[in-house]
Amino acid sequence: MNKQTIITILLALVAVTGLAQTKTATITGYSPALKDGTVAESSIDNVRVASDTVQSGRFTLTIPVEGLTKSYLFLEGEGCPNHLMTIWLRPGADVKVSGTDCLYPLWRVDSPLPEQQTLNRITEYCHDTLAETLRLGLANAPWEEVKSVYMKYLKQTMDVLPSLPVDAASLEELEGVAMMARNYPKDFLYMEQLKELEASTAARAPEGFEEQLALIHSQVYPPHVLQAGEEAIDAELIDMQGQKHHLAEVLGQPDRYVLLDFWSLGCGPCRMAEPEMRAAYEQSQGKLEIIGINQDKLSAWQENDFSKNIAWKNWNDGKMGKADIENSYCDMRAIPYYVLISPDKHILWKGAGYGVGWFMGLVCAINGPKQDNTANLQFAIRQVDADASGTTISFRYYGQGGNWFRIAKDSYLEVNGKRHNVTAANGITLDENTYPQQKASDAAEGIMGKLFFTDFTLTFEPFETIPETFNFKEGDGKGAFVIRNVALEQH
Repeated sequence: MNKQTIITILLALVAVTGLAQTKTATITGYSPALKDGTVAESSIDNVRVASDTVQSGRFTLTIPVEGLTKSYLFLEGEGCPNHLMTIWLRPGADVKVSGTDCLYPLWRVDSPLPEQQTLNRITEYCHDTLAETLRLGLANAPWEEVKSVYMKYLKQTMDVLPSLPVDAASLEELEGVAMMARNYPKDFLYMEQLKELEASTAARAPEGFEEQLALIHSQVYPPHVLQAGEEAIDAELIDMQGQKHHLAEVLGQPDRYVLLDFWSLGCGPCRMAEPEMRAAYEQSQGKLEIIGINQDKLSAWQENDFSKNIAWKNWNDGKMGKADIENSYCDMRAIPYYVLISPDKHILWKGAGYGVGWFMGLVCAINGPKQDNTANLQFAIRQVDADASGTTISFRYYGQGGNWFRIAKDSYLEVNGKRHNVTAANGITLDENTYPQQKASDAAEGIMGKLFFTDFTLTFEPFETIPETFNFKEGDGKGAFVIRNVALEQH
């Protein structure tokens, strides 16, 4: 092979590589109802990949794709619902979406892709129910009201799926139905139909969909999900350098709690919680280990600046939130999702979403007397002093500035079923609203700029004999919380 041939081949490889990196598809949209300035966004694998600003009702998105790709279209502007519209893409595809209103998930989609045509048939069949769901969302209707209509939409989706080909689009829709069935088993009234549909779909599916069919099966017939009180189990995860790790590396260490944080780059509450988690992690004095379990595509997660700046163990399940660790620990496919594990490897608490003050309250409890404040993480006991004259307990409450809390005047300590009533309060007035006034950090912006705390003490009737542990109960009224198994000694 001569020098000229080698150079020619190298140039050809460079050209091919450049083309591979710039494969794109296009989504163009139009509706006369769209206001100028409305933002159109496309995302893939929870990462925004293209955006445009609507002018004269029109927008164009050029999206990088390598093969058949499920993308999401989102329009943010006046009259637009808070809803993602699925658009299937391939390199070179030119997809047009159009309507006469702002309810874009109902718009006409002109596409050469058979997967999009499958999805179009589902949308057409469920049109009226989907429209009602969107309008309820625009009206900020409560989730319970939206949920009942959305369940009807899922039922209609199951009704039409048997008449459609088994392809990537129909399986994605079936997976969505199965996920909701698992997340809301008491509200999902069509389990037998779902089981029959899952079996018949698997029987007629072509080769190549085995992994997705297995995932759907695991949602329809979910494995046992670990609950509070049960022992944590091991799982394999991947770090940002591609190295494998196991939960067992950090579980079961003396005096060290472990917080599993299931999160994604595209999850607003996940990112919002990070500054408070960072502050709590730094103040935990080594008593709290956080394991972030990212659910994004590995490359997107590894290349993102937010990911790179995470202070604790930053791992990925390798299957975009569809690995065994989620099936074992998470009651629902929701993020952020948190699991707190004790030093003896037992699950203490599980929670979806993020509440301001959770993690500072958690670490305050870890640094204080032994206690279980997971019924309301914003409240923690900092010190207990018990003698023959009474028991005085120092509390701290963390919350967002402007939000109040209230402690009932019939609060009490409980030991072996016997009550020891509150006799005095200092720093608050019982049965009255208290607004936290002390800033939790020097931050002027972000969630830490909004986080405040209040310290107060309550005195209770004395114990006959000093117990090893007791429970604090904030009265017996609706919404009252408990701090359980409080000990007098520090952790």
